[in-house]
Amino acid sequence: MTHVAVLVGSLRADSVNRQIAESLRDLAAAGTVIDIVDGLADLPFYNEDLDGDGAPEAVSHVRERVASADRVLAVTPEYNATMPAVLNNAIDWLSRPYGVGALAGKPFGVIGVTPTPYGGKWAHEDARRSVKIAGAIVVEDVDVSQTSIDVDVLHDPRVRERLRDALTTLVDFDPEAQSSAA
Repeated sequence: MTHVAVLVGSLRADSVNRQIAESLRDLAAAGTVIDIVDGLADLPFYNEDLDGDGAPEAVSHVRERVASADRVLAVTPEYNATMPAVLNNAIDWLSRPYGVGALAGKPFGVIGVTPTPYGGKWAHEDARRSVKIAGAIVVEDVDVSQTSIDVDVLHDPRVRERLRDALTTLVDFDPEAQSSAA
């Protein structure tokens, strides 16, 4: 059984990225659990004064959900050519304490959709860079930066196949094989 914690970078209830995250449950192979981590909107902006043993309950909840997962996948749009603040803030909380935060050592991928020609590529690059610094293992082959211009991203068979392939790549990723190859 592989448990994938999914962080959605959009708070909007009808977000296409949230819908994609939910569709991953249908695309996942048997033995893969997709856990959409709710509560990112409840996280206060990262502040070291709030962190530690007395961290807010919302922080503890999100950290526990991610820490208990085998893999982490961000499904996010792009806001002003970067990742949304809600995702950036979640990564800040999940990266602490440095070196042993909930993201440390976790295989991580990022996918998403935006109504721009680049499909969120810049936001996805920023997320990869940020989680790598936080200690996650970025799985570079998990790469779906999909534009929603002229395509129904929720029903197009080619897009669904790319999403399924990205999820499969993340789930099948072997961190041990990567470390021995390095």
